[in-house]
Amino acid sequence: METYLGAVLDVLPVMVWTAQPGGSVDFVNRCWSEYTGLRLDEARDRTWQAAINPDDLARLLERWRLILASGEAGEMEARIRRFDGQYRWFVFQCSPMRDDLQRVSKWFVVGTDVDDFRRSEEIHWKRAEEALQISKNNLGLIINTFPVMAWSAGPDGSAEYFNQQYLNYVGLSLGEQRDWDWTAAMSEYWDLTVAIHPDDVNILAATWRAILASGQSGEAEARLRRYDGKYRWFLFRVNPLLDAAGSVVKWYGTCTDFDDQKRAEEALRESERNFKLTIDTIPALAWTARPDGSVEFINQHYLDYLGLSAENAQGWGWTSAVHPDDQETLKATWQAIIASGKQGESEARLRRFDGEFRWFLFRVSPLLDASGNILSWYGVNADIDDRKRAETNLASEKHLLEMIVSGSPLRDVLGALCRMVEELAPDCFCDVHPMNWSDQTIEYSVSSTLPKTYTDLIAGLSVRGDDLPCAVAARQKVQVVTEDFETDSRWQVSDLRTHALQHGLRSVWSTPICAKDGRVLGTFCVYQRSPATPSAHHQNLIAHASHIASIAIERSRTEAALKRSETLLAEGQRLSATGTFSWRVDTDEITFSEELHNIFEFDAGTAITLELFRTRVHPEDMSLVAAQLDRVRAGHDYSGYEIRLMMPDNRVKYLRTFGQVICHQDGRLECLAAVQDVTASRLADEALGKARSELVHVARITSLGALTASIAHEVNQPLSGIITNAGTCLRMLAADPPNMDGARETARRTIRDGNRAADVIKRLRALFSKRTTVRPVDLNAAVREVIELLWSDLQANRVVLRTAFADNLPFVSGDRVQLQQVIMNLLRNATDAMGDVGDRPRRLLVSTELDEDDHVRLSVQDAGVGFRTEDLGRLFDAFYTTKSDGMGIGLFVSRSIIENHSGRLWASSSDGAGATFSFSVPTYSMDQAPAQNIDAARTSLSALPNGLAETL
Repeated sequence: METYLGAVLDVLPVMVWTAQPGGSVDFVNRCWSEYTGLRLDEARDRTWQAAINPDDLARLLERWRLILASGEAGEMEARIRRFDGQYRWFVFQCSPMRDDLQRVSKWFVVGTDVDDFRRSEEIHWKRAEEALQISKNNLGLIINTFPVMAWSAGPDGSAEYFNQQYLNYVGLSLGEQRDWDWTAAMSEYWDLTVAIHPDDVNILAATWRAILASGQSGEAEARLRRYDGKYRWFLFRVNPLLDAAGSVVKWYGTCTDFDDQKRAEEALRESERNFKLTIDTIPALAWTARPDGSVEFINQHYLDYLGLSAENAQGWGWTSAVHPDDQETLKATWQAIIASGKQGESEARLRRFDGEFRWFLFRVSPLLDASGNILSWYGVNADIDDRKRAETNLASEKHLLEMIVSGSPLRDVLGALCRMVEELAPDCFCDVHPMNWSDQTIEYSVSSTLPKTYTDLIAGLSVRGDDLPCAVAARQKVQVVTEDFETDSRWQVSDLRTHALQHGLRSVWSTPICAKDGRVLGTFCVYQRSPATPSAHHQNLIAHASHIASIAIERSRTEAALKRSETLLAEGQRLSATGTFSWRVDTDEITFSEELHNIFEFDAGTAITLELFRTRVHPEDMSLVAAQLDRVRAGHDYSGYEIRLMMPDNRVKYLRTFGQVICHQDGRLECLAAVQDVTASRLADEALGKARSELVHVARITSLGALTASIAHEVNQPLSGIITNAGTCLRMLAADPPNMDGARETARRTIRDGNRAADVIKRLRALFSKRTTVRPVDLNAAVREVIELLWSDLQANRVVLRTAFADNLPFVSGDRVQLQQVIMNLLRNATDAMGDVGDRPRRLLVSTELDEDDHVRLSVQDAGVGFRTEDLGRLFDAFYTTKSDGMGIGLFVSRSIIENHSGRLWASSSDGAGATFSFSVPTYSMDQAPAQNIDAARTSLSALPNGLAETL
C-alpha cells in the first residue's frame, strides 16, 4: 500500500510530503525532489529545512509546531529554494490522517506555488494582513486556537459563528456572519449560491439535514468558493455538543481544504484511464502475463494485429499466431526466462491478421514484490522485420564487398549480386551486361537463375541499334522500362523480344550502370514473368544493385589495368635495372620495389630500414648519404646523386638516384625516388677511359719518339757534316804543304753545317716560345668553364670540389685558351694525385685572389700524395714526371705558357696531405701593346721537315 501510495503521490503535479505524528518528514514526492534538487534520503528528518528561506524558517517551524500541537489541519507559508537557487512562495496545506482511535497517525502536506499570485496581490495581501492582524488582536485566543475554518450552529442548524479564517476565505465580514444560512439559496447578507458550488448545494443540504436528524457526528464534501471566485473541495465535519440529557446544545464544525487530495484522487483515476488508453494506443504489441507465463492482458493494438479477440488471445491462445518454425525456440526461451526470474528477449515471426508473417522482438521484464517474488510479467513485442531484412541485406552486401575487395572473379561477384536482388524481390529475375565499348557489344551476361540458353545469346549482341532495351539504356544513360514485351511496339522487330517471350519473360527494366565519371560500364536488367512496372521497392533495389555493380566492374577493370601496368613497370625496371622506393620521413618507413630488392640483393619481402640500407652503402659514401638524408628531413628538394654499394662479397655497385620530396596535406614528408644500377656502364666507361688513356700514352710515346727521331735526324746531318768537314780540314792543314784553300773551304762548310744545326734548334725554340695576342681574360669565368668541362671526370673520381673565387677580381692579360690549358693541366694532375687516396675525402680547392704587383693568383690545392722535397726543383723540367704513366711534358709546357704571359708558376706542399700549385699573371691594362702574333712562330715551322712539323 505504501508503495502504491508513493507512486500515486509521485504523479501529482504539486509538492507533497508526509510526516510522522511528531513532525519528522518520512516521504517527499517526485515534484518536491525535482523542484528542490533533494532526494528523499536528503529530505528526511530536519535536512529538508535547508530548502527553506532562512528568513522564513523560524516562522515556518513555529507554525508547524502549532499545527502539530493542535492535531488539526492547518496552513503554512514559506519561500522554497528551487534547484537553481531561486526562492518562490509556497502555501502548505497540512492535514492529519487518523487511526480508528482518532489519533493522528500521519501528516499529509501539499505545497502550492503561490509566488506569482502573491506578487500580483502584494498590496491586497498587505491590506488583508493588516485587517487580519486587527482581527487577531480582537479574537486573540480563538484565532490562535482554531487555525482552520471553524464554525458553530444552534441545535436547529442555524449558523451562529464563523471564525475569521472562514470569513476571510469566503470573503465575509464579521457583521455578515449572523443568521447566515449557508445552505440556503438566499439570505439577508449573502447569496450562498455563490459560496457553495451550485452542483453541490442540494447534496450538502440533504446531508446536513440527515446529520441534524441523527444528532450524531457527520461529514460531507462540497466545493466552496474562495473570495477570489475559485472553487476548492472542502471536507465539512461536524460534532454535536450534548447536555447531560443527551440533547444537542450546539454543533461545532470545521471545513478542511482537501482540494489537492481530491484532485490527486481524480488524477489517479484519470491516470489509470489514460494508462489503459496509452497501452491500447501505443504502436507496440504490449501484454502482461501471470507468474507462470500465461498471458493475462493483451493491448488492443496487439489484438488488432493478430486479428484475435481478448478471450481467444489470453492464456496461451496467442501462440497460434507464432510461425510454426519458431514456436519451439520461443517456447524454450520463454520457459528459460521464467525459470531465471530475470528480464529477457527472443525473436519470432508473428502472423498478421492478413496472413503475412513478420519478425518481432519479444522483450519481457518481471514485476517483483518487496520479497523479490514475481507478481507479474510485462512484455512488449517490437516489429523488427525491416531490421531483419536490412541485416540480411547488409550481410549480403558485406559478402559482396568482401568478394570485390578480395579480388574474386567479376562474373562470381555479379552472379552473387543477382542472387541478392532476387532474394529481396522473389518475383523478379535479373542479369548484368558489362559493355565492351571498343567494338560496342555486350561483353557477356551474368545471372544466378536465368538459364544459359537465355544469357548465352545476349553475349556479343551489338548495342549500336535501337532494338535492345539495354542498348538504348546504355547509350542514352536512362532507365528503359518495358512493361510488356508482348504489346510494346518499340521491340516488335527485336530478336530479343522473341527470345525473352520464349523463356516466359514478359517485362524487363534496363538500368545503365555508370562509373563515377559518367562512363557507362554496363546495364542491370530485371525481368518478371507478367507485365509489370517497377515499384518504389524495386527502384531502390535497382539503384543499390547498380551502384554495387559499378563498383565491382570499375574495380575489376581498374585492377586489371593496374596489374598490366605493374607488370609493364616491373619488366621495365628489370630491363633498365631501375628500382624505386618511398621513404616516409616522419616514420622512417621505407618501401622497396621488387627490382630494388634485387639491386641491393635483399631477399624478397625483407623489411627495409635505414640501418639495413646503410649496411649496403660504401663506407666512403656514408657522409654523402647522410647529407642527402638530412636535406630531405629538412624539406629541401631531392638532388640526384651517385653512390656505391659494397656487397657482402666486396663487390662494388654503382647507383644513380633521382627523385622528389612530396609534402602531403597533413604536413608529412615523403621521398619518392628511382635508383638505377649503372655498374655495367660505369665499368665500361672506366675500361674505355683506361683504354683511351693508354692509347693517348702510346700516342704520346709514339709522337715523342717520332719527334726525337726527327730532331736527331735533322741535327745529326749538320753535326755529321761538321765532324767530316773538321776531319777533312785537319788533314788538309796537316798536308805538306798545307792545302790552305781546301782547308778554308772545308771550314766554311763546317760553319755552314753549324749554322744549319743552330737554325734547327732556334726554330724549335721559336715554336715552344711563341707569343700570344694579349686579351683581357676573366680568370674566374675561365676556371668555371674548365670545371664544367672536367665535371664528369671529377665526379667519376669522387672528387669533392670546392671553389673560393675572389669578388671583383680584375681581368688578366693573356690568351684565354692557353690559360685554360694550364688550369686544365693543374686540375688533371690534382685529380691523378688523389687517385689512390681511400682513407680520406678527395677534396680539391680552386681559389683566386689578388696578388702583389698588380697580379692575379690562381691556386689548385689537392689532398693527394704530394711530392718529395728533393723533387721540387725538377717538377717543371721537361720529361720529368712522378706518375707511372706520365710523360713529364704538362708542367714544362704550362710553365712556358705562364712565363710567356709574364707570370710565374710554382708548387708548394700543403699543410697536411697534398700539394698546392699556383700561378700568378699580370692584370690587364689598356695601354699594353699586342704581343708577337703566333703566325711568326708558325713561319719558323715551315722551314722544318714535313715529318717534324706534323708531329709538333
